[in-house]
Amino acid sequence: MSADDAPTYTGPGDAATVPSGPPRPDAATAPPAELVARDRALEAKVLADVPREPGAPKPDPILVADGVTRRFGGVTAVNVDHVEFQRGAISALIGPNGAGKTTFFNLLTNFDKATSGAWTFNGKKLAGVAPHKVARLGMIRTFQLTKSLSKLSVIQNMMLGATHQRGESFLTAIVPPLWSAQEKEITERADLLLERFRLAHMREEFAGSLSGGQRKLLEMARALMAEPELIMLDEPMAGVNPALKQSLLGHILSLRDEGRTVIFVEHDMDMVQEISDWVTVMAEGRLIAEGTPSDISSNDAVIDAYLGSHHDLDLRPDILTNPSEGSVEAEPDAGTLEAP
Repeated sequence: MSADDAPTYTGPGDAATVPSGPPRPDAATAPPAELVARDRALEAKVLADVPREPGAPKPDPILVADGVTRRFGGVTAVNVDHVEFQRGAISALIGPNGAGKTTFFNLLTNFDKATSGAWTFNGKKLAGVAPHKVARLGMIRTFQLTKSLSKLSVIQNMMLGATHQRGESFLTAIVPPLWSAQEKEITERADLLLERFRLAHMREEFAGSLSGGQRKLLEMARALMAEPELIMLDEPMAGVNPALKQSLLGHILSLRDEGRTVIFVEHDMDMVQEISDWVTVMAEGRLIAEGTPSDISSNDAVIDAYLGSHHDLDLRPDILTNPSEGSVEAEPDAGTLEAP
């Protein structure tokens, strides 16, 4: 069978799954409430029996990490004993500033080197695998500070995201017939994604001319050019104006509709509550809680991590040294008389 007759990849994100024409309502705007409720109900059934505890096993994990640590001198930034992320779900990774969330992302995608530990994606060991090879396996990440190439056009940024391009080889690059058909297909797929993410009108503009929110959209669209099975978003709402937030929420939900898995780091708790199927919480480099958004919102360990263990106490120095001064005795009821 010739290379031209070989079957093409048909997993999540294949060109056949990228909608043509105008984007679906849930792909570009806030999805209908009933759509979110339906998807939440489906995931609730899958995750219903998962223990609400750190490191809980999942029914079908796509990403598993064991004993992952990262130390900087005497400081341990990440110390995760065990964590699993459910396939086909939207999982949030939250925690106070400095909890180690982005560092953990960097370790899992090999943009930073772990001090110890092992992790697998679809059963494949990833420790020591170069970041670009991790991406080729179907595990893509974005960054809190977008990494668009500002001196290239929007369409050129998109085309760079496609993998296994024949024209990238020195020997085939000098023979256009070997790669021109593939480049046409990649260009068509890039244009479909630009339409979907409402960036088609910026096709020929320099990426550096885009607004912060538009760069977030471009980075997410470019990530889809690699046809990932798992996409990891680092603070997708950071620096995005309110007008684009609902659009980004719709796009993230549409990724799950296509059968992809999403893991995202975020400080916007409204977003976490709105779209997450499962929430994992980190504090001081460790996992401290896991559960559904409603479970996490009432978890004492999470409240303590964000507000401090003494958040419900009066911390004035005079009260701490003499607690009795902090209490107020009840005054006698005005309608009663004390015995002489």
